[in-house]
Amino acid sequence: MQKPIPGLVMESNESDLQRSLKSISWQHGNCLACIWFSSADPLNADLLDRARCLHPKLKPFELLVSGRDWCNLYQERTQKQIDNRQEMALKEAEKAAKS
Repeated sequence: MQKPIPGLVMESNESDLQRSLKSISWQHGNCLACIWFSSADPLNADLLDRARCLHPKLKPFELLVSGRDWCNLYQERTQKQIDNRQEMALKEAEKAAKS
């Protein structure tokens, strides 16, 4: 265990949910980072998650894919879209925790 550094005060106003967002690893080029991947839990999304593919050409097949899958219809989810989804989910989770 590390010894504390004298005079150094570590303080955080972040909630546990906010800190957990930093550990999420969204991958580039696979279903997890695709706009058509409908992950139910964006706060804890990872490569092993399974979700429906909502691409208009594939939706009729009700494909259940994992976050690590790939296809030629991939369209990248921007970091701003990822951040927005996570912020909305975080607000919902915090609201539910207060109830």
